[in-house]
Amino acid sequence: MKKIFFFDRDGTLIKNIPYLNDSTKVDYFSDTISTLKQLKTLNFEFIIVTNQSGLARGLITLDQMKSIHKKIRADFSMHGLDILDILYAPYGPSSNHPWRKPGTGMLQESFRRYNIDINNSYLVGDNITDIQCANNFGLKSFFLNNNPIASTIYIDKLSEILLHI
Repeated sequence: MKKIFFFDRDGTLIKNIPYLNDSTKVDYFSDTISTLKQLKTLNFEFIIVTNQSGLARGLITLDQMKSIHKKIRADFSMHGLDILDILYAPYGPSSNHPWRKPGTGMLQESFRRYNIDINNSYLVGDNITDIQCANNFGLKSFFLNNNPIASTIYIDKLSEILLHI
């Protein structure tokens, strides 16, 4: 069975540029390649699962998105890293399509295509919908919350609100 790390794309593997439509603007985080190399030594494989509402909004074409995915695959390949699959949801935020996270359609499809060990697989994302997707599927997750807009203050009890205002 395959051990898989599912990764969100924007804000997780690459820096988030809203509605990225130019492959020359793909910009990785400083630890993206080194982290995936270390995970590969632990026999993990990689699948990208990404909401791409820019397609539905007409802000990016399918060819532009495919060019971005081709670049990511090529860049990773130069470092001995392979992406097993890239699945995307081309639906807008108001869509109830099961592939759009927090829906689990992309995960379901991955498990249909590949012999995946759910107990040794994880999803990494920077948006609450990524984590909800993992939770909805019963998959362990890592919340890479590096977006100050989505910052959250964690508290143990209600009265701790007073410590943070």
